Amino acid sequence: MKKVFIIHGWDGRPDKGWLRWLKNELLKKGFKVKSLNMPNPDIPKINSWVSHLKKIIKNPNENTFLIAHSIGCQAVIRYIESLPNNIKIGGVIFVAGWFNLQNLETDEEKTISEPWIKAPIDFNKVKPKINNAFALFSDNDPWVPISDSNIFKEKLGARIVIEKDKGHYIENITKEIPVVLNELLNMTKDNLSN
Repeated sequence: MKKVFIIHGWDGRPDKGWLRWLKNELLKKGFKVKSLNMPNPDIPKINSWVSHLKKIIKNPNENTFLIAHSIGCQAVIRYIESLPNNIKIGGVIFVAGWFNLQNLETDEEKTISEPWIKAPIDFNKVKPKINNAFALFSDNDPWVPISDSNIFKEKLGARIVIEKDKGHYIENITKEIPVVLNELLNMTKDNLSN
């Protein structure tokens, strides 16, 4: 059985906009879907988010697929980094993921994001554990520099799509992201033939 876990971003909620739409679309197609409520989303911390993923995602394998938004992408990468080397995840879809941020306005935003930006990630431990990776960006995202797409491509082997004028895909603004649904359907089809 294919299991899909949807991880919201900073200050996000799983029951809004495209996250809710995606869950409903996947349920209609027979997937087992869990849309996670991440701990303390207004002040996300690496350890608590990675620990939460470890607690919820039991026995990940090639039938496990992760879809994450914004800071949730980092949490997923760090979660995968922590898994034993013999684990393989079926696929990961990153929406507006980042390693750097721009246009932060408050000291609080800078303080919250600093550990996520500065704590190193061993991509050599992450990339071999992912069968398929896809990363979606917008050319006018106010916070994510488009150059971060190169990191997803080079370090994680992700296929990259850059859409026009979609902003940061904030769930209470963006109602649907068909490319994410289609990409997951393609990944799971590929997974069936392996």
